[in-house]
Amino acid sequence: MYHSWLDDLVKRALEEDTGPGDLTSENIVEPALHGEGVILARESGVIAGIDVVRRVYHAVDPGVTIESRIKDGNEVNKGDAIIKAAGAITSLLHAERTALNFLQHLSGIATKTREFCRVLQNHPAQLLDTRKTTPGLRYLEKYAVRLGGGRNHRRGLFDGVLIKENHITAAGGIKPALERVKRNIPLTVKTEIEVTSLPQLEEALEAGADIIMLDNWNLEDLPRAVHMVRGKAELEVSGEVTMDNLSEIAASGVDYVSSGAITHSAGILNFSFLLSQ
Repeated sequence: MYHSWLDDLVKRALEEDTGPGDLTSENIVEPALHGEGVILARESGVIAGIDVVRRVYHAVDPGVTIESRIKDGNEVNKGDAIIKAAGAITSLLHAERTALNFLQHLSGIATKTREFCRVLQNHPAQLLDTRKTTPGLRYLEKYAVRLGGGRNHRRGLFDGVLIKENHITAAGGIKPALERVKRNIPLTVKTEIEVTSLPQLEEALEAGADIIMLDNWNLEDLPRAVHMVRGKAELEVSGEVTMDNLSEIAASGVDYVSSGAITHSAGILNFSFLLSQ
């Protein structure tokens, strides 16, 4: 995982936490004192962010050595040692919180995604993420989704067409919105449109949409929508998707289920860093 912006992100995160220095550690620990410590899992889940942790420690001190005992995407149990870090103790303490923040956040997303995917494993429907991500962290959060078993929908406005309610209003309807965008995008790019009713679904089919998003639909109407489409387009369900209704949605026969909750409401997977005695 390499992007120049990732190193810039790590730098900004460290500056946010440290400012001009670590007032506590620098006045307690001798600069020459070296040691090692481990990052421990405090609960079970899916790991995401090993490379980011490594970059955090090396941004603080290139002399710190990092030994990863597990790979991104693997599952861990409570008490498992994830990473061993060795070097100047002041450097280890300087990097600790920033490294854990990244690891906890990304692993939380991967873990929640894995939970959703387990519900879908007996259905053909695939789990997609959304653009409901933390500003500045989208690339990492979507990476964590993939580690959890989900698929990325689109990275941003630039790499996929999704005609939403406001686009339909601005264009004067579903048909003109689809006609305009199809005239201007490459033939290899699929067109997706959001609909909220059966009449809109029928109109989107007639206008040649490739993917139709059923937004905040009543679950009772999903089988009818699948029957109407019958392979003429791919169907995605979005809005108010939860663990409680996920299986029922998937059983209707739709192709995709998208959820913002796997990124914006994932919570963290708890870790701690402990120096060796």
